[in-house]
Amino acid sequence: MTISSGIKRRTLFAAGLGLLAAPVVLREKAEAAATGAHNHMDGTPLPEINQFKLGSYKFTVVRDGTSIVEKPYETFGTNQDPETVKALLTTNFLPADKFMNGYSPALIDTGSDVILVDTGFGAGGRARGAGQLAEGLKAAGYSADDVTLVALTHLHGDHIGGLMEGGAAAFKNARYVVGQAEYDFWSDKAREGTPAEGGHKAVLANVVPLAEKTTFIKDGDSVAPGVTAMLASGHSPGHMVFHVESEGKRLVLTGDTANHYILSLLRPDWEVRFDMDKTQAAATRRKVFEMIATEKIAFLGYHMPFPAVGFVERQDGGYRFVPKTYQFDI
Repeated sequence: MTISSGIKRRTLFAAGLGLLAAPVVLREKAEAAATGAHNHMDGTPLPEINQFKLGSYKFTVVRDGTSIVEKPYETFGTNQDPETVKALLTTNFLPADKFMNGYSPALIDTGSDVILVDTGFGAGGRARGAGQLAEGLKAAGYSADDVTLVALTHLHGDHIGGLMEGGAAAFKNARYVVGQAEYDFWSDKAREGTPAEGGHKAVLANVVPLAEKTTFIKDGDSVAPGVTAMLASGHSPGHMVFHVESEGKRLVLTGDTANHYILSLLRPDWEVRFDMDKTQAAATRRKVFEMIATEKIAFLGYHMPFPAVGFVERQDGGYRFVPKTYQFDI
């Protein structure tokens, strides 16, 4: 690769450190940062992935996309004074007037199964830069055809949009796992003419066509060896989290139980606009993250800062997010 002579020596030095340190944020991505080059001929950025081991299981987290949302207090802490929400953001070195939302599906390679948890936006998100799951899997050495099981935490559009591609199943060799209560709610014609009608239509288009290959689960059901479903309702009627264990190492995929690492975790009782049952969602947040804090296990939160994996410790009546560093690599 030819490097432009106009790049400063310190830039090259920093890029060299990045090439050594980047976990699985690809070498090409680090090179592109140094040179301004892109791996794709059309100039689109490389998909961002992160890989780590949990026991004998290999995880791949894909950044399906991000969005910038104005007025955080209209989404989080909707039962609080907006100034209180702004103050908490400012105290934690974050902008008070907007926030970044990320979307992070995860692949778990157990050696016998290749399990995808949630599917991102799919084709419907690509016009705005999302829907990068397929490209991320490719960058990690997988294809959609390698996926043997798709497990869905719940059926909101940013989790089910990638199930279909061009009118056909995107993961043609996979079986599917969905919470029974979640499916029953969103597939019911009673949603027509209600605020849930848009979600109902998305489920009819993306989930119902796969029903014959779907196992409908409840709290405590085994999804695959080492993977157990736990009901965590509130954000949606049948929202599930998935507990993964391999060789004594544990991690919980928490889906949308908490959607912001400050506004949801430090203040778990604050209401969130998109939680359908706000009281139940707050109780579920406390239950799930109290378990994670007490048992000192890792979690992967779909909307946490990429790569969306970390731990929590109790702080100020809530939970402080501690992002993962190298503990999974040594």
